[in-house]
Amino acid sequence: MKNNHSFYDIFYQQGENPVFCYRSGNLVYEETLFQGALLSCGYNAAGYPLNVLTNFPTRLDKRHYMEPFAFNVEIDGQSVDFDLEFVDFIVEREKTCVKTVLVLESRIKPVRIKVHTILDGTQMFTRYLEIENLSDGYLNVSRLSVLSGGLETMEADRLTYSNKVEDFYSIGYFDSDSWGHEGKFAWHPLSAEVTCVDSRYNRDRFRHPLVFIRNNVMGKIWFAQIEWSGGCRFTVDYNAQPERDTTHLSFKAEIAAHNPMYVLGPHESLTSPGVHMGLVQGDIDDAVNEMHAHIRKTVLNSPEIDNSINLVGCGMGAEHDMSVETSKAFINQFAQMGGEVFIVDAGWECPPDRETEWGDFTGTNIPSPERYPNGIGEISEYCHANDMKFGLWADIESLGKLSGAYSEHPEWRAPNVFGDSTRRLIDFTNPQAAKWAEDELARIISEYKLDLLRVDNNVDYTEYYNMRDAGSRRKECLSVRHFKAVCKMYSNLKKRFPNVIFENCAGGGGRSDLAIMKAFHHTWVSDCQCAPTSVMITNGMTMALPPERVDRLFAGMNCHKFGSLDAQMRNTMLGHMSLNVIAPAAATVNTAQMEFVRHSVSVYKDFIRPFLPNCKIFHHTPETKKTLEDGFTVLEIASPDGDRGAMTVFSMAQTQKSEVKVRLKGVDVSKSYKVTLDNDRSSFVLSGRELRQNGIIVDIPSSMSSELILYEVIK
Repeated sequence: MKNNHSFYDIFYQQGENPVFCYRSGNLVYEETLFQGALLSCGYNAAGYPLNVLTNFPTRLDKRHYMEPFAFNVEIDGQSVDFDLEFVDFIVEREKTCVKTVLVLESRIKPVRIKVHTILDGTQMFTRYLEIENLSDGYLNVSRLSVLSGGLETMEADRLTYSNKVEDFYSIGYFDSDSWGHEGKFAWHPLSAEVTCVDSRYNRDRFRHPLVFIRNNVMGKIWFAQIEWSGGCRFTVDYNAQPERDTTHLSFKAEIAAHNPMYVLGPHESLTSPGVHMGLVQGDIDDAVNEMHAHIRKTVLNSPEIDNSINLVGCGMGAEHDMSVETSKAFINQFAQMGGEVFIVDAGWECPPDRETEWGDFTGTNIPSPERYPNGIGEISEYCHANDMKFGLWADIESLGKLSGAYSEHPEWRAPNVFGDSTRRLIDFTNPQAAKWAEDELARIISEYKLDLLRVDNNVDYTEYYNMRDAGSRRKECLSVRHFKAVCKMYSNLKKRFPNVIFENCAGGGGRSDLAIMKAFHHTWVSDCQCAPTSVMITNGMTMALPPERVDRLFAGMNCHKFGSLDAQMRNTMLGHMSLNVIAPAAATVNTAQMEFVRHSVSVYKDFIRPFLPNCKIFHHTPETKKTLEDGFTVLEIASPDGDRGAMTVFSMAQTQKSEVKVRLKGVDVSKSYKVTLDNDRSSFVLSGRELRQNGIIVDIPSSMSSELILYEVIK
């Protein structure tokens, strides 16, 4: 069933225990304010309010859930999830969405809680909280679950003869939190216990905060992302036993840090990170495409976004000598390839022959005069003369030990719980440090006339949880205030420089969440570019983010050592393409190699890029481990109308078979298509029905090789 994303509404039922029925597309989520507590009443994936049968509503029974509350907030160690007083319910109807605010006041602590909800017509909604201190004193926030409560009660005995409760549900997330393993997706049986999935806090920072919960009996998938760059956690409580007739499932999306995570000063307010929650009756592709539709419409909806953000990137950094002569030679090579924006990466602050020490120079923010005797403007002008835009890298959030600010401002590096200062991280809760960083980036953009700014962030994730003085002899974990200040800085700069492309990176994929992405046009999702891992990273991270926002690199960073030339290139072609060089500056370029690169870039620009920003995506092989076992990774994108699409097929290491059968999911069965196999550039005609139902056989020449399939409707 197609969703045109045109329906969104709030069905507000007033009364002693008012009900708030949020409807978006065919998603329904209900809450009720029952005797002073806001309770989750459950979900529906087919568009029905839970009281469609007026006298027999299907809302969850609160008695089955120890914590049925729609949020969890603790103030000074006291839960304020209950004993709340209704103040107001505000509805704002806009052109593309409905926004609501439920205003509650606690009878336990002097706080006002505003519950914000945004409905945009997709199968996903946005939720965040505002917590206001109504007193003249300080209040500690020590627990913050932005969205929580029951998901569903299932009468399993009516639906299945099986009593294997561990088979009823699966939970999907990225298994690894380590660098180089971003997007390592897997489904796991949901144990009849409490399951927690941590991101950044208690785990490293390379796990994108995303979770899927699948009802294997009824064919439903819940999916959620936490819009946050700091510590966060998904908790799923599956209460079931084989001898029981019913199962009970509940959920929390919470912020995690040392406590108190936030100290509210007198009359101060805290706006929580957002949680994006969805539900479909369908498969993983349905869930992912609804998520992407929501992200494009509501999260990454900057008015200036168009295909200019999908310019083919290229550049050089400390892997080369970075001299002016080499830079110009590489610009010439990239111009031949079809590159559109040249980026000078880490190393431009360093003296010649010391570019690999770039980490010690971060925070200098001045081009080395020995490296660029005529200023870095010479490189910028050479780019523009070759019809290429100019970009520059910066890591403004950390200080290298050779930067002046490192020794001049030790107070900018906050201490941890043991009193030790951070190694590199700048504490953005320090107003002077935050102002310096924003002013420096604005200066870099203006003075060096940037068309693109690449932002990096190379720190140990544990440094995010240092401590700060919060007044009245109180300490608080700085992470919430820090990340709010960081996101505010980038948001300010994006508004101030609307014609500059903002590219995100954080040691690769260390910070790809929706909070930071609001201020950026696209992002690196990993610095690991070596096949077959790089292929699986692309496969996984395009589940979390729309593919046009996902940067992938051809050549460079050692990817040339692994896999075929075609596989290296095609790993970039269903996302945001970035290029590195194929020959040293002094060498003659291999003409056959260059022809293939030019051809592939042309296919990307002329065929794929026009529909990429609104494409649907199909993960034929979503699970990383199974991909390795089966030997192939298959990814497909298609225009929303099904008129054209592209599929990449990659063989993994040690693949024993040379062919694989693929069925194209993005085609319209009522149309006929010209299908092109890019390896030999041959074409044939088949109906959409044949392509979807019967598929085609693809021959892959070897392990760690590929095929690119293009299809276009015959008018």
